[in-house]
Amino acid sequence: MPLPILNSFASWVLKQRIHQIELFIKYPNEVQEELLLNLIRASENTVVGKQYDYESIHSYATFAKRIPISTYEELQPMIERTRQGEQNVFWETPIKWFAKSSGTTNAKSKFIPVSYEALDDCHYKGSKDLLCMYLNNNEDSEMFLGKSLRLGGSSQIYEDKNSFFGDLSAILIENMPIWAEFSSTPSSKTSLMSNWETKIAAIINETKNENVTSFAGVPSWMLVLMNKVLEETGKGNLLEVWPNLEVYFHGGVNFEPYREQYQKILPKKEFKYYEIYNASEGFFAIQDLNNSSDLLLMLDYGIFYEFIPMDTFGTPEQETIRLADVVLFKNYALVITTNSGLWRYLIGDTVRFTSLNPYRIRVTGRTKHHINVFGEELMVENTDQAIAKACKITQTEVVDYTVAPVFMKEKEKGAHEWMIEFKKKPADIGLFHKVLDETLQSLNSDYEAKRHNNMTLNPLIINIARENLFYDWLKERDKLGGQHKIPRLSNQRDYLEQLKNM
Repeated sequence: MPLPILNSFASWVLKQRIHQIELFIKYPNEVQEELLLNLIRASENTVVGKQYDYESIHSYATFAKRIPISTYEELQPMIERTRQGEQNVFWETPIKWFAKSSGTTNAKSKFIPVSYEALDDCHYKGSKDLLCMYLNNNEDSEMFLGKSLRLGGSSQIYEDKNSFFGDLSAILIENMPIWAEFSSTPSSKTSLMSNWETKIAAIINETKNENVTSFAGVPSWMLVLMNKVLEETGKGNLLEVWPNLEVYFHGGVNFEPYREQYQKILPKKEFKYYEIYNASEGFFAIQDLNNSSDLLLMLDYGIFYEFIPMDTFGTPEQETIRLADVVLFKNYALVITTNSGLWRYLIGDTVRFTSLNPYRIRVTGRTKHHINVFGEELMVENTDQAIAKACKITQTEVVDYTVAPVFMKEKEKGAHEWMIEFKKKPADIGLFHKVLDETLQSLNSDYEAKRHNNMTLNPLIINIARENLFYDWLKERDKLGGQHKIPRLSNQRDYLEQLKNM
């Protein structure tokens, strides 16, 4: 099939999905309620279904009352039973795949179950919907005339008795539909290389002469790859390497600290950036408008959503609400029930709603990755925005950063201590410091109150990291590439002290 015809055909197929998306936008709560009952009905005869008598659950109220909120640690014994070959434990169809994920919080791996339903009706459906929305908003797109450069984790599939595990990206590539394989680069063989540094070289070698029209991956790691491409080819920007580039699909970390660096290496006014929110546990939300930072919550992917207001999270007053009861601009911990058998699972992310019709969100951080030692409730969203503004005003570029508390000692007040690695250092670190602190105060009233006249918090402390500090820290922990992230905020000093020692 000639490429222009393929481009038109792909656009037509993907746009047929728009009607279904409009349906859940119009009837969001009905779609979610029906989805929950379908998940319950499908699981009546599982071990979990019998334990909680799913057969007698016919409403959200009963479901919420009977099934407890669970962390990974609480679900782990059942997940281990399935990894050892026992089926029908928490989901009706056989589960052979497990996404190995350690996230940012600890070294201990999690094995997230991935059912065939989750692959088809969630992860791949999300990828198709992303393209569908992009094409719907950009009718003159020629994306399918070229290929999408994808950057997954340093991935390898491992077999363990009766199951397989690996990075989610490896599982997705292993089970990838033909249409996706045909339109992607590099090859699956290169994408699945386990050594990050060898893989980067192989990706550049394989893709530099391709007609790449889009790319997809985590901003921090994609930036490493793109800078290596420029270094290898001797070009001044990416459009000299791939002149038909038109869109970057990104997710995993907040894009704001990296936006200006991308705009420098992609000097094209009409170039598009599209954000997604996905994880090993599922595909949750997609940017559905050009030039927007808000993500449309996808309500028909086999995932039922609940939310815990962060102002009661972890307290005796903790309450869980469903989608119909959320309010705008409040931080919520996300709770999911999925078509892989995760029942009322606390995923660890926090979100806030920017629109209720349709339901649009922004990811604000992690339940474990905020600082609230002094009642300041500092979220990753705050620090990312403040870093971005400080960089813009001082004409600097940041590679990565982390923040930890300085605990009060006797009469000494507390503070926040930062470790920042700059790609381009500020000429005036004092100005950078001032803009960073003042922006945080403007974004967060609790932080502002604690900083007022140094009442509780002294001015923040900035350590300038040596070159490649964060890269070396991740490499030492075998966490290079893919979905691995630097923990931005912590209530403890462990990460910061490790970095200072290096």
